Amino acid sequence: MALKVGEAAPDFTLKAVIRERQVTFKLSELRGKKNAILAFYPLDWTPV
Repeated sequence: MALKVGEAAPDFTLKAVIRERQVTFKLSELRGKKNAILAFYPLDWTPV
């Protein structure tokens, strides 16, 4: 599903590690409170 410029991103949940602590982020919790930038890239430790 491709988004068009100016369209809102669909809600999603992801897990992350911050200073050895696992946390869960949900886009809808940030909406209207903070700016978010999404970047997708291959993991640093995976062969490309």
